[in-house]
Amino acid sequence: MRVSTAVVLPAARERAWDVLLRWEEQPRWMRDADSVRVVSPGRSGVGVRIAVRTRVLGVPLFTEILEVVAWEPPGRLVMAHRGFVRGTGEWRLEPFEGGTRFMWTEELSIPVPLLGEMALLAYQPFLRRLMRDGLAGLQSLLAEAT
Repeated sequence: MRVSTAVVLPAARERAWDVLLRWEEQPRWMRDADSVRVVSPGRSGVGVRIAVRTRVLGVPLFTEILEVVAWEPPGRLVMAHRGFVRGTGEWRLEPFEGGTRFMWTEELSIPVPLLGEMALLAYQPFLRRLMRDGLAGLQSLLAEAT
C-alpha cells in the first residue's frame, strides 16, 4: 500500500528539517505518535533508530522501531519500518515560494499473505487522514515559531 500527501510549510527548508528531526517532539504534530525516543547511539544520519509508541483510536497500543536508511539533509529522509508492519516512509523537502514543500510518502506491507493486504487496504483512509492531520499540525507548529 502506498499513501502520499504534501503541504507547503511556512519555513525555509533548513528550519523545517531541523524541526522534523527533533525526534522527541514529533508527537506535537504527528497525531498517532504517543512518544518518540532515540534508541541508537547517534541522533543523525543513516542508522539512527527510533522507537515510536503508536496510538490506535487514541489508545497507545504498540511500539514500532524505525531506522533511517537514507539521509540527505535538508532535502530527503527515508525510514524503514522494522516491526510487524514493513516498508518505508519518505520525507522530501523542496524550496517553494513562501516556504518549503514537504512531501510524505508511506509504502507499507504486512507480511501475512492476503490478510495483511486486506488490513492495509482497510487502514489506508485512516493513514491518509493521520498524515494530512500531522502535516497540518506541523504547518501550525512552524507558523507559531516564526
